[in-house]
Amino acid sequence: MQSLKNLKVVTQLVLGFSVVIVLLVGLGAFSLFELRGENAHVAELRDNWLPSVRSSLQMQAGLREIRLNEYRAAGSATPAEAQKAEPLIEAGLANYRRADAEYQKLMTEPEEKTAYADIQTLMPQYLDLDQQVRALAKAGKQADAMELMTGQSATIRDAIEKDVKTIVDVNVAGATREGEAADRAYSRAIALVTGLIIAAAVVALGVALVIARGIAKQLGGEPRDAAALAGDIAAGNLRVAVRLKAADRSSLMFSLGAMKDQLTSIVQGIKTSSESISVAAGEIAQGNSDLSQRTEEQAASLEETASSMEELTGTVRQNADNAKEATTLASVASEIAQRGGEVVGRVVETMHGISDSSAKMTEIISVIEGIAFQTNILALNAAVEAARAGEQGRGFAVVASEVRMLAQRSATAAREIRELIGESVTRVDAGSKLVEEAGSTINEIVRSVKRVTGIMSEISSASEEQSTGIEQVNTAVSQMDEVTQQNAALVEEAAAATQSMAQQVQALREAVAVFRVDETGSGSAALAVTPARSPAVAVAMKSAKSEPGRRAQRPANQPASAASADIAAAPEWQTF
Repeated sequence: MQSLKNLKVVTQLVLGFSVVIVLLVGLGAFSLFELRGENAHVAELRDNWLPSVRSSLQMQAGLREIRLNEYRAAGSATPAEAQKAEPLIEAGLANYRRADAEYQKLMTEPEEKTAYADIQTLMPQYLDLDQQVRALAKAGKQADAMELMTGQSATIRDAIEKDVKTIVDVNVAGATREGEAADRAYSRAIALVTGLIIAAAVVALGVALVIARGIAKQLGGEPRDAAALAGDIAAGNLRVAVRLKAADRSSLMFSLGAMKDQLTSIVQGIKTSSESISVAAGEIAQGNSDLSQRTEEQAASLEETASSMEELTGTVRQNADNAKEATTLASVASEIAQRGGEVVGRVVETMHGISDSSAKMTEIISVIEGIAFQTNILALNAAVEAARAGEQGRGFAVVASEVRMLAQRSATAAREIRELIGESVTRVDAGSKLVEEAGSTINEIVRSVKRVTGIMSEISSASEEQSTGIEQVNTAVSQMDEVTQQNAALVEEAAAATQSMAQQVQALREAVAVFRVDETGSGSAALAVTPARSPAVAVAMKSAKSEPGRRAQRPANQPASAASADIAAAPEWQTF
């Protein structure tokens, strides 16, 4: 039985119908066998006994016809009437001979063969007597004919009729026996076929019950119930209840119920997930919108910063050029101051001959005035450049002021020297002292000019470094501008992707809406299945809520360093 359960339904049906077919074939074969026996009895009765009875009766009838016509001939009043019986006697004799010829082929029993042999012995004698009777009747001797017919001819005829009757009785008895045998065979066949039919019906019913029970157990119910359940599931109705028998864990209905439950769980999960995805898509879309707006504002700020950096780069480059020019002028002033120191040295050396060299002294005074004038001009230029440099040129302006004061003092000293030229004779000692003071002053000027030259060199180097740094900052700002534009493009792509995802989620929700499920417990399931927001989305939403305040607090022209710091610290840069 267990092996039968493991067979396929088609195999079980084929096996069951095969058993039924084998039973039908066996029943048919047995019925054919019995019909063959019955047919043998019927054939024996039809081909032997009944023809024998018919032929023997025809022989008996022929003899009686001959006898009757003999009486007619013997009892006729005239020979003419006797002659009329002649054809009738011949007709009866012909019937007898024809029946005798048929009967010769049908003899089977010894008793009838013995009787027939007696008939064949007596028949010629009877026919001779018959000829004599007919001859006497035709000759008008009816009394002799009647005497012969009722005498010796009647004795032989009675013996023949007795043998014919024996033959008839033997064949009738044989036909009766054959009929009874046929009846017995028929009754036996009816009984056996009926028993076989009942046995085949019982076996077929048992096989059908076993197969039907196995198929019903595999189906778990009626096929129409499984078809109805499958139709409900196909129509999207997942609320239908599945009725199962006790301890049913392997039937088709159980599998359909499990499929329905699993499909219900999947559909509920898809619905919950689609709702969660829809909410997340909305949050992402809102975050992308805020991020796009902030990115556009950031791009505008970077453009302003880049423009300001370009202006600052031009200003620093110009400051560097001016610093180089001031360094050149300071070098020239240093050389001039050195030459003035040399001249003062020569003046000190020749001071003792100042009286004799008044003209030379005048020239020297002129040179000193020229130097003072040039120094004053240089100081003015340095002051102008310092004013242009602003806060960074404040120290240089102080130095320029000192240089200018020194130049003015040099001019004043030159004028005093010119005034003292006239008194050079009387005031040689005073002139020498003044010359010595002028030498000291020139030395101080030389040292001051050297310090100014060093300071201007440092200013030039710092300006060059500032120019290089600002160019690097400008390059970085340009790169940040490009990155911001790329981020804006990415934000647009993300917004498009979010919109596409929202459309796909809507299509998914419409597709799942075909299924009708029991919503009991769906809320808790939704809470359990709803995914948590990603950190990026949460940060983006948080930054979107706090962004208006930061926008209001941002200055109109934010410095480059502060803008870079805000860009580096912005939450949306965590995503890109």
